[in-house]
Amino acid sequence: MTTMDQLQLLEAKSIHILREAYREFGNLCMLWSIGKDSTVLLWLARKAFFGHVPLPLVHIDTAYKIPEMIEYRDELARKWKLNMVYGQNTEALKNKQTFPDGNVDRISCCKNLKSNALKNTLSGEWTRWRMNHITGEYEKDANTEPYTGVIVGVRADEEGSRSKERYFSPRDKDNDWDVDDQPPELWRQYKTDFAPGTHVRIHPLLDWTELNIWEYIQRESIPITSLYFDRGEGKRYRSLGCFPCTSPVESTAKNVEEVIAELRGGKFTNIAERSGREQDKEDGGSLESLRRDGYM
Repeated sequence: MTTMDQLQLLEAKSIHILREAYREFGNLCMLWSIGKDSTVLLWLARKAFFGHVPLPLVHIDTAYKIPEMIEYRDELARKWKLNMVYGQNTEALKNKQTFPDGNVDRISCCKNLKSNALKNTLSGEWTRWRMNHITGEYEKDANTEPYTGVIVGVRADEEGSRSKERYFSPRDKDNDWDVDDQPPELWRQYKTDFAPGTHVRIHPLLDWTELNIWEYIQRESIPITSLYFDRGEGKRYRSLGCFPCTSPVESTAKNVEEVIAELRGGKFTNIAERSGREQDKEDGGSLESLRRDGYM
């Protein structure tokens, strides 16, 4: 089987899962973290729905994202006319309950700015900000209806706890994840008939690898942020997050082709993709405790 055949199979399966989710669940949204995986997911959604994304794209803005990430988000949202929404834990930011302010550790900061912000943005209990495509700016969203299903760009190979996910993964009403109570998914049969009130995470990229993602970006010419490439400093980001807790890797890859060559050559074989994410280290090398509590 050639690489091209493998990408075609992955694409077809992801598009099937996206369409199945849209058919089975009401009031869905899709998380867009601005990174390579969720941008590939966004591209697949545009393919699945013939150039139109019929779902809100939700971003959790911690106020500590690398500035280029926000610029890229808004540029693409305007260009593709995306139904772009962001949420934020404004109280934690105002009260300086963050790691950069020195008042909490990294894990607590993630819970405040990511997990709690995500839960309350999805439930509609906290303010959502939606892009107005007439002005190109964000304004308070009048829609406070809960999102009961969320499509996420999680990959099983990216990090240990994510390998325990299902394509259709139920959470309780508080978004908490019971790792030991996940439905079987055999022979491409997916459970979608969950009890009322169940919050569902949908993972169309679960089978993709880091190399698959980059090969697909190359094949489809998907626009991604330049933070993934060396800009003359001998460093680039392999995984994107908040700037106080995310470090670049040593690399001279200046474009997609060179990133693929690094991955195929085994440069990062024994280095975890999220090795530059400090919160993972504080969580015992795994995101499981954070993800049980609703983290992405």
